[in-house]
Amino acid sequence: MEDDISYEVDGRIATVTLNRPEYRNAQSRRLLEALDRALGEAVDDHEVRVIVLRGEGDHFSSGHDLGTPDELADREARPYPEGVLGEQKRSWELNVANTLRWRDLPKPTIAAVQGFCIYGGWMIASAMDLIVAADDARFLPAHFQYFSVPWDLGPRQTKELLWRAEFLDAAGALELGFVNHVVPRGDLDEFVHDLAAQIARQDRFVAAMIKRSVNEMQDQMGFRAAITSAHSTYMQIQGAGQVVPRGQEGKIRRLPAVERSLE
Repeated sequence: MEDDISYEVDGRIATVTLNRPEYRNAQSRRLLEALDRALGEAVDDHEVRVIVLRGEGDHFSSGHDLGTPDELADREARPYPEGVLGEQKRSWELNVANTLRWRDLPKPTIAAVQGFCIYGGWMIASAMDLIVAADDARFLPAHFQYFSVPWDLGPRQTKELLWRAEFLDAAGALELGFVNHVVPRGDLDEFVHDLAAQIARQDRFVAAMIKRSVNEMQDQMGFRAAITSAHSTYMQIQGAGQVVPRGQEGKIRRLPAVERSLE
């Protein structure tokens, strides 16, 4: 598997690891493409019944890659079209279409989250069926491309959390129902493996049908339509210059709300 992602299979469990710890697993285009291939490989492996997604190092993911050397080189080598058309295409392909696809993988998925889970980190964790958080996990949502937050937390909690631009700790995430379990940091991998092994005992077809029914229930309530609609308002925010600071290409930087949250 590619350097940005590692992939291991242990019996019925496939573990996909975000492997850019030097950048807190920031999500470059290459990483997202490698993640998609790894998840696809796990789906195609008939022996795999549960997929675990984790991050190497101290943090699950610091979110979108805003300008690491690898990402900037890749943008130059494989540019999207210039202007609004290219921005919309990149945003949709890398952060909405793929995340919706991962949400609907026909096998149970578990995210194991430690440290920072910011923006894009929240997005891919949210696309997993279950989330287990280490007690040091810190979550930061926003009006990002795959805007699942109202479905994850409920409308009133979403409004307050986003308006205040504050981190949500692991205990708070458990209380609001975003995560299934909180465990000590040192126990995270073992707990998730044991949970995955327990789920892997379920009949694979029954597991797939349970997941399909739950996801389709959400879709009938408007989940998929809401995600698509919210991406349009996200692009309006971006056009107003409130998402990625303009004129700073080539610098490793944070989004404005992240700066406020870390103050």
